[in-house]
Amino acid sequence: MAVAGIIAEYNPFHRGHAWQIARLRERLGEDTAVVVVMSGNFVQRGDFAICSKHARAKMALEGGADLVLELPTQWSGAAAERFAQGGVSLLEATGVVTHLVFGCECGSLSPLEQAVAAQESEEFPELLKSFLADGMTFAAARQAAAEKLVGDAAQCLALPNNALAVEYLRALKSLNASVEPVGLPRVGAAHDSAERVEFSSASAIRRAILDGDDWRSMVSDATAAILQQEMEAGRAPVTMRNCERAVLARLRCMDEEGFLPYDGGGEGLYRRFHAAVRTGSNIEEILAKAKTKRYPLARLRRMLLHSYLGILPAARGETPQYIRVLGATECGRTLLSKMRTCASLPVITKPAQVRRLGGEAERAFVRESACTDLYTLAMPELANAVPDSDFTHGVILSGLDDKRRTL
Repeated sequence: MAVAGIIAEYNPFHRGHAWQIARLRERLGEDTAVVVVMSGNFVQRGDFAICSKHARAKMALEGGADLVLELPTQWSGAAAERFAQGGVSLLEATGVVTHLVFGCECGSLSPLEQAVAAQESEEFPELLKSFLADGMTFAAARQAAAEKLVGDAAQCLALPNNALAVEYLRALKSLNASVEPVGLPRVGAAHDSAERVEFSSASAIRRAILDGDDWRSMVSDATAAILQQEMEAGRAPVTMRNCERAVLARLRCMDEEGFLPYDGGGEGLYRRFHAAVRTGSNIEEILAKAKTKRYPLARLRRMLLHSYLGILPAARGETPQYIRVLGATECGRTLLSKMRTCASLPVITKPAQVRRLGGEAERAFVRESACTDLYTLAMPELANAVPDSDFTHGVILSGLDDKRRTL
């Protein structure tokens, strides 16, 4: 039996994930088990997830996943290279995943593999450096450098899902992973598109939710029911704006040097960011003041998020220290039984197991728990912001009666 891994913010609002799971089972076999490595409470665009990781894990199980694992904030809130690095390493660490399946605009591995070869070549670093020196953004400079080496094939890097797929392939190579990549054509609206179609983008659905528009017709019935329940309980929608004063308070207490560790590029951005914090009266104004052609909003949002949380994005080559299970079906529980003997990292299904981890793994879990505590402060009802919830919330189970829903 094949075991397919998917790495995603897993915004289950996007019907494309259910479509992807259906297609991968057509490709690999109807009995294929699906393991999703899902962003925790913070996502790659440098923002709070609109509802908690536990609610989204439940949506993922309803959408066809068998096992849902958490990608910690140091990777989930990082740029594409680190996001891929964390996700691929977790899938490999399970010891059970046989295939990594991802959507890409090109729908083929060939141009992606050529782009990987370009970036791994000896000539690439100097070419990249020269284009960056011309004032290009990192993404534009990367594509231009790759085109010098492999020609038109590198044009795949201009599209966001292709660019992320390239990072998945690079991570597989750097980890010498045994997992086989499988690329599927991406369907529906373009990334970040506001267009309302059968497969609307996650961004369009998020905007509809926050603007009070009709979002239920844009998602599956199961997702709509779970999100509605979260809203009625005061746990959603979660936005950074809900705790904007807390974010501003944290940023205003930082001096210029305090932003340096979150710069990420060694280009002096931290000085510009600090100046924006000292003159902006809200988050959007700070981002607007710091933005230039060189520094896109996504990078600035991630810098702001990490500064607020007080954690550094993962370093190159750094990988998670444990496997946190968020949800499982009956098939997923069978996979967990296998992982107890073949996983290369500790597998956490019960909060009590954390204290037995010790060392860096326990410290990493404690850091993630602190991030969750800050996340819950952005829930609409403050009564839901109970500290240390990561130490009390068990695994969401699918396929059992209501009296036995968590491990």
